[in-house]
Amino acid sequence: MGGGSGGEALERIEAAGKMRVRWQRDPAGMRQRILDAALEEFARHGFGDARIDRIAAAAGANKRMLYYHVGNKETLYLAVLEAAYARIRIAERALNLESLAPDAAIARLVEFTWSYFLEHPEFLTLLNQENLYQGRHLRRSDSVRPLHSPFVGMIGEVLARGVAAGAFRPGIDPVQLYISIAGLAYFYVSNRWTLGVIFDRDLFEAEARAERLAHMTDLVLSALRR
Repeated sequence: MGGGSGGEALERIEAAGKMRVRWQRDPAGMRQRILDAALEEFARHGFGDARIDRIAAAAGANKRMLYYHVGNKETLYLAVLEAAYARIRIAERALNLESLAPDAAIARLVEFTWSYFLEHPEFLTLLNQENLYQGRHLRRSDSVRPLHSPFVGMIGEVLARGVAAGAFRPGIDPVQLYISIAGLAYFYVSNRWTLGVIFDRDLFEAEARAERLAHMTDLVLSALRR
């Protein structure tokens, strides 16, 4: 019995040593695995019920290493929020809206926002949770606000080109426009279950999703045109 216990202790020591080697060889990769595991944990359980030990186990780390390299639970949660915002902003910048005609650029932005919300429900879950906290964690971020300035500028440039071409009316605030586009997609996706019951429709079938995208695009472009 004693030999078995000693063998198990040796195995734990060897496993810990291998884990330290992984951290040393690829700290960035391990950090990313922790963030990925934390995203899934926070999206599934919320900030309050998320467990650091489950995050560490899913990432192939241990709690001590996680705390050392990433920080405590609040710091990790903020890192997950920042990474989530960075991903969508990077994807938006890759749309190359400046290379499209103004109306095509706005239609592309509507389509992208709709598709992103459909494909990344965890992003909406994080938004819902952080709004319950009234933005308490996000307010501490030094990186989220700077992410948005170039994106707002890009939308403003599209609007300016549309006004110059006589296609759009002047005076549209790019921030208000983006909030409206995001709101049109967000409300539908977030409330699809209750809306589906109320209106007796499957709002997520392919035809319904296509109809929603067409409706949103037409609504936004109609609001912008002279």
